[in-house]
Amino acid sequence: QVQLVESGGDLVQPGGSLRLSCTASGFTLDSYDIGWFRQASGKERGGVACISAGDGSTYYEDSVKGRFTVSRDNAKNTVYLQMNSLKHEDMAVYSCAAGTVGAGLLALLYEHWGQGTQVTVSS
Repeated sequence: QVQLVESGGDLVQPGGSLRLSCTASGFTLDSYDIGWFRQASGKERGGVACISAGDGSTYYEDSVKGRFTVSRDNAKNTVYLQMNSLKHEDMAVYSCAAGTVGAGLLALLYEHWGQGTQVTVSS
């Protein structure tokens, strides 16, 4: 059974950090582009970061560049999203997804999705 499970969401103060995890079962993550997406209450889902299959090149949405880092641990079949200097506007449900090579941040090209994890940024 193909499954993605996110974890690591929590309540954090502005300026704080969190690390989200996305663990796969039923397939190997490094054969897919892995994207992180987020959806805030009342807003559309948007792409945040992705890491490509193979060489592991990364791409970030402009608002998170320099603050978020996506990485992959093939041995654990897990992709991480390290989030630093969190802002109120980062608060959302974060989901990971596995997509075809070259998917980038285009959600339509992602085939398998996790259930999401809530990130709350509040003082």
